[in-house]
Amino acid sequence: MKQSKLGLDFDKVARARNKAEKIADQVQSFVEDYTTVAVERTLCRLMGIDGTDSEGVPLPNVVVDYLKEQGTLGDGVLHFLGNAIYKTGKTPNRVAQDLAAGKTDLYKETTCPPSEMMEVLQPFIDESVERIQSKRKEREERLKRLGEGPRPYIYVIVATGNIYEDAVQAVAAARQGADVIAVIRTTGQSLLDYVPYGATTEGFGGTYATQENFKIMRRALDKAGEELGRYIRLCNYCSGLCMPEIAVMGAFEGLDMMLNDALYGILFRDINMQRTLVDQYFSRMINGFAGVIINTGEDNYLTTADAVEEAHTVLASDFINEQLAKIAGIPEEQMGLGHAFEIDPDLEHSFLYELAQAQMIREIFPKAPLKYMPPTKFMTGNIFKGHIQDALFNLAGIWTEQGIQLLGMPTEAIHTPFMSDRYLAIENARYIFSAFRGIGKEVEFAKDGMIRKRAAEVLDNAYEMLDKVEKEGLFTALEKGYFADVRRPREGGKGLEGVTRKSPVYLNPYTKLFKGNE
Repeated sequence: MKQSKLGLDFDKVARARNKAEKIADQVQSFVEDYTTVAVERTLCRLMGIDGTDSEGVPLPNVVVDYLKEQGTLGDGVLHFLGNAIYKTGKTPNRVAQDLAAGKTDLYKETTCPPSEMMEVLQPFIDESVERIQSKRKEREERLKRLGEGPRPYIYVIVATGNIYEDAVQAVAAARQGADVIAVIRTTGQSLLDYVPYGATTEGFGGTYATQENFKIMRRALDKAGEELGRYIRLCNYCSGLCMPEIAVMGAFEGLDMMLNDALYGILFRDINMQRTLVDQYFSRMINGFAGVIINTGEDNYLTTADAVEEAHTVLASDFINEQLAKIAGIPEEQMGLGHAFEIDPDLEHSFLYELAQAQMIREIFPKAPLKYMPPTKFMTGNIFKGHIQDALFNLAGIWTEQGIQLLGMPTEAIHTPFMSDRYLAIENARYIFSAFRGIGKEVEFAKDGMIRKRAAEVLDNAYEMLDKVEKEGLFTALEKGYFADVRRPREGGKGLEGVTRKSPVYLNPYTKLFKGNE
C-alpha cells in the first residue's frame, strides 16, 4: 500500500480487520445451518418459476408457503422440485402452476434417488447460471465499447412512483451528466414478504422494485447510453425481507448496483437479525456472481447518532460488512462500503473532520468503490445553504477519491426532487469535480494537525468497538445498540417465522457455483 497521507497505523488497521473477520466467521457459523422463505423463493426463481396464481400471488410464494405449511421447508425447495420433476417430467414452472391450481400434492413423496437429484436439476441450474452470465457479459461489452464517466460516479435518484415516468426522468438525468440512476423503492416495500409482479405506476416516495420495472429501466438507460456514447449504471434495492429474491431479479435484468447491507434492515426496518443475516449471505453471493456493486448503509447510522461521537461505528461496520461480503465471494472492487457527510455544519472545523473521515475510509479500503452520502440530517430547507453544503460534500468526495457520489439536492428535506433539482445538483458536482480533480495528490496534511488526529481517533475507537463485538458476538452487540444507537432483540422484529434449520436432505448447489469454488 502507498504511504498514508493521514499517517494511519496500518498495523492497527490489520488487527481491526482480523477482529472483523472473526466476527463475520461467528455469524457465518450460524448462517450455514439455516435457510429462509426468501432464500427458498430465490431458488424457485433461479429454477425458472415466475408469474402469479389466479389471485395474483407470486408463484415462488405459492411453492414456498406450501412447503412451510407442510413443515418441510427445512428440506429445501430444490428437494421438493427435484422429486416433482423426476416423477412428472414437468418443468419447475409447470410444477408450481399445478400446485397453485391444486393439481399436485407431492410433499410427502421422495421419488428421486439422491444419486440422481442433481442430474434432474442440472438443466435448470445451467439455464439460470447462463442467464446471469449473459447479462454480466453484456454489461462488460457495453462498458468496453462505450466507456463511462470517471469516478466518483455521479449518482442521482428518481422516485415518482410510476416506472414509465421514472424512465423519462432517468434519461433526462443521464443527459445532464449522471453516471448512475437509482430508482428509490416505494415506502414500505422492504417489509413486504413477497415481490410484486409486473410494471407498476403507483408508489409513495418511490417505485416498486419488480423484475418488469427493472427491465423497463434497463432498456431505457441502454438506449440513452448508446445515444450519449457512455454506459449508464442502474441501481435498486435488495434490502428488506426479499433480499436474495430481488438480487436475482437484478442479476437477470442487468442491474449494476444494489443496496445490500448486512445490518441495515435490522437497525432501520426492525427486520429480525437472524432472518437478515441468512438472507444477506445468499443475496451477496448472487450480486458477486453477477458483477453487481453492493452499496452498504453505514451512512444511516449518522442520521440517528451523532456524526462526531459515533463516527467510529461507521468504520467498525464497514470492516464487518467487508468481511461478510468476502465470505459471500464478493471482491473488494464490488464493495461499495458506505459513509456520509453528516457533521453539524455549525460545528467549527466541521469540514476538516469530514475530510479526515473520508480520507481515512479511502485509505483503509483502497480497492472499494466507496459509497459517499450527502448531508441530510442538517439540511433545513434553506436551499441556498443546502447547495453550499452539497458543494462542500462534493469537494470532500473528489479530494478523497470516493467511488460513488450520491448527490445531494438543494431541496433535500422539502420534497422528492424535481428534474430541475437534479440538474442543479449535477451541475454543482461537475463543476467541483472538474475544478478540484487531482487536489488529493497535490495537498498533504499537517503531521500534528487536527485532520490526522481526527482520523487516528476514529480508528482507535473503531478498533476498541470491534474488540468488544468480537468478545460479545454481533447478535449481542445489536441487542445492546452498539450501532446507530438502535437496540434490536434477537428473537424480535419482522420475519423470524420465515427462518428454519436445514434438514439432512437440504441442498443448494448455487452456493458453490456463485462463489466460484466448484
